[in-house]
Amino acid sequence: MKTSFFTKTLSSLCTAFILIFCLLSCNEPPKEPVSNSYKKKLISYREGRVLFDEYTRTNHEILTKYRNGEPDSRWYWFSLEDMEGYIQYVKENAKKQKLKNVGIRIYMGKYPLNHPKNRMAKPEYAGYQTIFLVPTSQKRKKDNAMSRGEVTDENTDVPSIESMNMTNLAPPPKTLSGTMP
Repeated sequence: MKTSFFTKTLSSLCTAFILIFCLLSCNEPPKEPVSNSYKKKLISYREGRVLFDEYTRTNHEILTKYRNGEPDSRWYWFSLEDMEGYIQYVKENAKKQKLKNVGIRIYMGKYPLNHPKNRMAKPEYAGYQTIFLVPTSQKRKKDNAMSRGEVTDENTDVPSIESMNMTNLAPPPKTLSGTMP
C-alpha cells in the first residue's frame, strides 16, 4: 500500500510539533545554586533575644526619652515574597550593569511627619523609625583618571538600582517590656 505525500508530510509535521512541544515545556531553565554561607551567620532565637533586650535597655530607652515618653518602632517585617522578588530584581539589574559582589545594606531611617501617605505601609507610621534596603556592589578604587580602577574589598551603594521600603513596622506598647513579641 502506498502512503500519500499528504500523509507523510502531516506525519512529519506532527512528529516535529510534538518534539518541539516536549523540548519547550519539559525543560526548565537551570536554577542558580544557592549558597549555604548564611548557615555560619545563623543565631538562635535566644541569641536574638539578647540583642533585642540590649537594644531595649540602651538605644530604645534613649529614643523614648527623646520622644517625650513615646516609644518608637521596634521591629520591621517584609513578606518572603517581597524579599525574594526584591533580591531577584537586584540580581537582574546588577547583572545588566556587570556589578560584582552584590549585596544589600540595611539602613535605619525615620518617616518625616509630612511623608507622603502613599509611600508608607501605613500612614499612621509618620514620625516612626523604619528600615530600608539598598543594593551594594564591590567598590572600585581609581588611582588616576587613566586607570580603569582596581576592585577593593569594600562595597558601596548602587544608586542606579532602586531601594526598598514600605515595610510593616510595629509601634510598640506604651511600656518598655524588654521582650520580643
